[in-house]
Amino acid sequence: MKQSPASPARPLVLAVVLAAATTLPALAEPKLETAVFAGGCFWTMEHGLETIPGVVKAVSGYTGGHVPHPSYADVTTETTGHFESVQVTFDPSKISYRQLTDRYWRLIDPTDDGGQACDRGPSYRTAVFVASPAQRKAAEESLAAINTGKLKGHIATRILPAQTFWPAEDYHQQFTMKNPVRYNAYRVGCGRDGILKSIWGG
Repeated sequence: MKQSPASPARPLVLAVVLAAATTLPALAEPKLETAVFAGGCFWTMEHGLETIPGVVKAVSGYTGGHVPHPSYADVTTETTGHFESVQVTFDPSKISYRQLTDRYWRLIDPTDDGGQACDRGPSYRTAVFVASPAQRKAAEESLAAINTGKLKGHIATRILPAQTFWPAEDYHQQFTMKNPVRYNAYRVGCGRDGILKSIWGG
């Protein structure tokens, strides 16, 4: 069988193509950052934060306490010092830490120093946990921006140094999606939405 004149060149062409492909720069993965917020019931906070554009994921958990590896049963005794909180992973090319903190305020009543709506006790207090001087500066600027008008002088939310974040039990993660009927009944009964509307408007 007569060989095509182009046949001998095929391995060489393939080698050149493969070499070129291996020298192409890889697409850079987005550099993600994390933020930790406490805002009362972590089911509600997780649900509110994970819907913000630029947020990659939100994880319910506990932080700020003195007991390692706390369980939900431990934290609800109100003796461990932990806050129910949410660790947010976000893409800073889509939303900055300052913008994320600005959105956080609208999910809470920052004037309540005893919890949020029907959830009372130290574990339901609000706080921003900052992991760097840059986060602290942004959080303080964001807080100053809302400390005006009827809220001026009444802000109870604290800005605290970040501590170990302990993820909550699996059944708490994505709770609103897994248990929509139970969650919606809790949310209506707790009255949180009415409180937030009175502070922030519709």
